[in-house]
Amino acid sequence: MRPVIGITAGYEENTSRHFLTDYYIKAIENLGGNPLILPTVNSELVEYYYALADGFIFSGGGDVDPVFFGEAPVKGLGRITPERDEFELSLARIALKGKKPVLGICRGIQILNIAAGGDVYQDISEISPLEHNQKAPLWYPFHYIEVSPESILHSLLGQTKAKVNSFHHQVVRRVGEGLKKVAWTSDGLIEAIESKDPSRTIIGVQWHPECSWDKDDFSQKIFRYLINKACERKERDINGNSKQIS
Repeated sequence: MRPVIGITAGYEENTSRHFLTDYYIKAIENLGGNPLILPTVNSELVEYYYALADGFIFSGGGDVDPVFFGEAPVKGLGRITPERDEFELSLARIALKGKKPVLGICRGIQILNIAAGGDVYQDISEISPLEHNQKAPLWYPFHYIEVSPESILHSLLGQTKAKVNSFHHQVVRRVGEGLKKVAWTSDGLIEAIESKDPSRTIIGVQWHPECSWDKDDFSQKIFRYLINKACERKERDINGNSKQIS
């Protein structure tokens, strides 16, 4: 039974264009899920979209408007997309309260954290000596991260150290309610978060496993875990509905 995985899309207001790189689609399609691209729409429709899919990926992209975590913009802030922010934050708030599995990637980890009441560093270039924006192929593992032994990611990785790709200039600062940091770099910046609630599958990573799933075992395991959990949720929902009908 292949679960439906909803993936948020980028949005460019100037050209009225929605977009998503094929990396996400190929990862889900090849690892057992049915990808469904979620466009930026009126936030009143988020409950419909949440009901439509069995699991979710909040994809990478541009910066989040700092107004959503109570700050004014600072130098170094990139282009923001208010419509996308509104839609994704609304969907994330529902997803954080729900039981369906969720994976946030790069911008996606930041969306999940802000939706939970946390915030981000608007630009890390002034605070970190480590290069977080690699000049290398997108799939190439660039720097090391430390992974908490008490995490889903550790159970997938099997060790406390991994090398990941990296191209970002923002990062989670204060972790939101109900979430915990589970991976970090040598400069102390957060690279992954998860739900504190073991009954919920909520994972956010700052790197880009969608670019390396076909070359890196750890990246592939992250997607397989999401898809397997979505399949379990789908089966429970079907069985539950069958019992109600009978």
